[in-house]
Amino acid sequence: MSDIPTIRDVARRADVSVATVSRILNGLSGYSDKTKQKVLAAIEEMGYRPNAIARSLNNRRTHTIGVLFPALNSEFSSALLHGIEDYAHRRQYSVLVCNTDVDGRRTMNYLKVLREKQVDGLIFVSEVLTDAYRTELAAMNIPVVLVASSDDDPRYPHVKVDDRQAAYDATSYLIGKGHRRIAMISGTADDPIASRPRIEGYEQALLDHGVAALPEWIAYGDFFYESGTLAMEALLKRGLDLTAVFAASDEMAAGAMHAAARAGLRVPEDLSIIGYDDIRLAMMVHPPLTTVHQPLREMGQEAAAKLLLMAESAQTARSLIVPHRIMERQTVRDINEINST
Repeated sequence: MSDIPTIRDVARRADVSVATVSRILNGLSGYSDKTKQKVLAAIEEMGYRPNAIARSLNNRRTHTIGVLFPALNSEFSSALLHGIEDYAHRRQYSVLVCNTDVDGRRTMNYLKVLREKQVDGLIFVSEVLTDAYRTELAAMNIPVVLVASSDDDPRYPHVKVDDRQAAYDATSYLIGKGHRRIAMISGTADDPIASRPRIEGYEQALLDHGVAALPEWIAYGDFFYESGTLAMEALLKRGLDLTAVFAASDEMAAGAMHAAARAGLRVPEDLSIIGYDDIRLAMMVHPPLTTVHQPLREMGQEAAAKLLLMAESAQTARSLIVPHRIMERQTVRDINEINST
């Protein structure tokens, strides 16, 4: 006879039904908190470990979710993943992480792998749902949540910041500090997820304050450090009489600061720079970077919560626009003070 405790043993120890133990293990409702505590205490005392295979056969769920990132070598992805894993692990779900590459070339392969793994749901980060993805997702018939992206189909709820408004606010912040000759370092030109809305917000802020939005004042990168350096160098070579730069990611802002220093420009005395994301790097550069704060960890938690709600209840979750704010540090100079003296 096996000494390994079973769900029936736990039920007997807690003096409840097997069904009640099962509902508690699966995070379902229908029991009091007192009953839950009795069952959890019995599980702890007996060292009971649910049989994941048996559970998946019983309810056709594997308690596993897939997360697809276009790049894992960034603090942006790391912060989101921490939030997703925090929530998922509290609910006894495992997380399979897939690096789809920046152009999504591996996405279809990963979708097929995740289908074979019979994951209970998927989280897409910073990626557009193509027709090919939609076809595969329809075949998988599992819930999907988008993070830092969006889609018109209500079956795919999203969790994101209003990128257009956040870029508008960042540019307006610079204008409020007296800057009117403001350049932008954007992400890739053809990116509809983050690049286009942030460019639109930047341009609209300029126009609303009576400043012409000119194409030559925008340089393009890929959201990573090296591209920020190259984009800043390109702006300087154009001979623009700029006083400030809005960079569409903190990594590109840090790269721009490096290029400015190599060109003999001081930040913020000669050039003001504002970033976007508020990753840890923003506090590590010198001087510390003023930036747009995205609550990345919270966004990951919200995405996981929505996904598990859909997986466990068959409800359709609502999309969520999370608040952003300007984190004032030391890379933006108020030139109004200079002009008033």
